[in-house]
Amino acid sequence: MTRMCLGIPGEVLEVHDDAGLRMATVDFGGVRREVCLDYTPGAGVGTYVVVHVGFAITEVDEAEAQRTLDVLRAMADAVETELGEPLP
Repeated sequence: MTRMCLGIPGEVLEVHDDAGLRMATVDFGGVRREVCLDYTPGAGVGTYVVVHVGFAITEVDEAEAQRTLDVLRAMADAVETELGEPLP
């Protein structure tokens, strides 16, 4: 079976150290999560990063982040319309 991995773009709001790990608070269109920045050493406040399972894996520009978030919202809306209820 092939599995697809999904990375979600978000904006770094705050960077801090947590027991030797470079961590950040990242905003994903209104939802904020703690994310490890160790794989993206150049990321700082205001940077957009793609996050997969709690790790920022690459940096992207704001326009690309917004395009990706728009596509993800449209997909969720399409599934909700098809199922008649929101995704869990």
